[in-house]
Amino acid sequence: MGRIIAIANQKGGVGKTTTAVNLAAALADNGKKTLLIDMDPQGNATTGLGVNKNELEKTVYDVIRDEMNIKDAIISDIFDDLSLIPANRDLAGAEIELMTVDRMQYIMKDKIAEVSDGYEYIVIDCPPALGMLTVNAMTAANSVIVPIQCEFYALDGLTQLIYTIELIQKSLNPDLYVEGVVFTMYDSRTNLSLQVVENVKDYLKQNIYKTIIPRNVRLAEAPSHGLPINLYDPKSVGAESYQLLAEEVMENGGVQ
Repeated sequence: MGRIIAIANQKGGVGKTTTAVNLAAALADNGKKTLLIDMDPQGNATTGLGVNKNELEKTVYDVIRDEMNIKDAIISDIFDDLSLIPANRDLAGAEIELMTVDRMQYIMKDKIAEVSDGYEYIVIDCPPALGMLTVNAMTAANSVIVPIQCEFYALDGLTQLIYTIELIQKSLNPDLYVEGVVFTMYDSRTNLSLQVVENVKDYLKQNIYKTIIPRNVRLAEAPSHGLPINLYDPKSVGAESYQLLAEEVMENGGVQ
């Protein structure tokens, strides 16, 4: 059974989707059969892998509504060893629709269980909110990776995210744990970035990845070309950083 990792932070603009896409791509680049599940109605992870989200006939929304088998929603081997379950704005309706469904928190857990044996890693890009879609992703996941932007309000909302994870541990998924925190958008030219890293390290009891993702022009450009950074510019500092993060994730082996 594959390791299921949710990439979550309810704050937008922290590099969550960038991390989901490029971590999944780096794992695949290491020969690990990887599935990326886009659970964000914005569909940015879908676009980031070169899929036109406005022309999709099969998405994660159809899977959640039980109108399609999860296997039929998978776009296989978009790149070597990397497959995708895409999303688009249709998914926005799922938050409300899930409220009336039996065992609503377990829908994705049950669906993913049907395909998890076919992958070594399943990476879920959560929406920037702590709603039912994120709860579903965390209930299905073994662990959570939390991207944190190196900026003044980095700790804002982090307490609420940790509290939500603890609630899910108690009531829905006792095996869930925070695999680690990864700092993103680090600017070595500013004292603020360094100060934020130190503040978060003092505040958090969780594992913090040694790899820090820098601000990088090539990393910002890659989604507009529909490519992960390891294919868009494999020699860039962004590609090297996500390769190092993938190595840390693989070395961790899912052990708390």
